[in-house]
Amino acid sequence: MLFDELTALATEGGRVVVRAVGTPFWPVTQRRAAKLVGRGDAERVRTELVRLDGTAQALTTSPSGDADAERARQEGLWAGRFEALLDQLEGSERLDAAAELRVILASLTTTVGDTAIDTGDAMAHGGGSAITGIRNASGSRTGPSKAAHTGDAEAAGPGSSAVTGIVYE
Repeated sequence: MLFDELTALATEGGRVVVRAVGTPFWPVTQRRAAKLVGRGDAERVRTELVRLDGTAQALTTSPSGDADAERARQEGLWAGRFEALLDQLEGSERLDAAAELRVILASLTTTVGDTAIDTGDAMAHGGGSAITGIRNASGSRTGPSKAAHTGDAEAAGPGSSAVTGIVYE
């Protein structure tokens, strides 16, 4: 398996795990990711569950106030964990772990909808538009969408519009 393939798989793993936080799929994703990274060792699985709890806590409380930066940080952390796992394994063990990660990704990418959390404030004026949340011009995704703690959206002036939450066009 090519190094670039594994890196891309790990990167997508980090993104999808973070995206699952706060959705109905989080408990299953959390268990699967912990089991994968823990490689069947009960103590390592427990350690990974604690790390995943920390990820969920960091993403839902956003102590720094910069939710985008925290999401990016958490995605990077989990991408690194998955990449380290895939890098340390060889042969069929690596192939099996990559297949397990693909199963996690496949189950989430087809079931988790759009998610916006702690988006901040936006203001539109002079005919512009402002959205604090999600704007999906291609229609809804499969699975439930979530918007939590979206900021204030304010419109001022003729032709301006503002939305906080989710907009499907």
